[in-house]
Amino acid sequence: MKLQLWRNATLLLNIDGISVLVDPMLGEKDSMGKMPMTDSELLNPLTDLPFNKEELNKRLKEIDAVVVTHLHPDHWDPAAVGLLDKNIPIICSDIIADHIAAQGFTNIIAVNNKIQWKNIEISATKGQHGTGEIGEKMGVVNGFVFKKENESVYIAGDTIWYDEIASEIDKHQPQHIIVAGGAATFSVGDPIIMTSEDIVKVCEYAPDSTVWVTHLEAVSHCREDRKFIQGKITEKGLENQCFILKDGEEVSLKQM
Repeated sequence: MKLQLWRNATLLLNIDGISVLVDPMLGEKDSMGKMPMTDSELLNPLTDLPFNKEELNKRLKEIDAVVVTHLHPDHWDPAAVGLLDKNIPIICSDIIADHIAAQGFTNIIAVNNKIQWKNIEISATKGQHGTGEIGEKMGVVNGFVFKKENESVYIAGDTIWYDEIASEIDKHQPQHIIVAGGAATFSVGDPIIMTSEDIVKVCEYAPDSTVWVTHLEAVSHCREDRKFIQGKITEKGLENQCFILKDGEEVSLKQM
């Protein structure tokens, strides 16, 4: 398996030659505007994709499927809806399948629990996008585990650390875990995705898994940047287990 971070939560996962694009936010820098429920005047996304429009269109033609964990615009934006081929397979939870179908996509693969697709086992996982009233407003989110033969990767999606994440790790025993860091927080309430402390908890709970951190420095409500999180990783002695991906960076997800 290979993994490339495009920006924020947008990932390209290559599984034995099959390319899967996860949570596409494809709009240009500033195209989403201000983040609601924050005091920030910054326009989102804060950064452009790590390649130009011509290269983006070329890459989109090479994709075999798209995975959508939830419908927030930093994971599924109007640019993605407009640019993606309406016949491309869209893998998503059954909860959001009708919404995506209403946007004109005709090849939706809804996952309630587990499916087999192109000899890849794909399991939907639970997540919690914050706590209290804010968590309720953020709605239902999920992640996915991809397994093929002896390789496995768990994309946790937009979630904080809570007991269910431990249960998913116990259930699937992933070799690689991809988490959304940055401690995104609105003007009220607690963080809605993982803090650096949450990331450390993932590492400590799954010491045999490699942990990859995404969702950084691309949207304005994130409170922790790469430098801050790297400091926490170093402080806890986790440099050989936990890695922060740069935009455009491609890595090999080695078997363990």
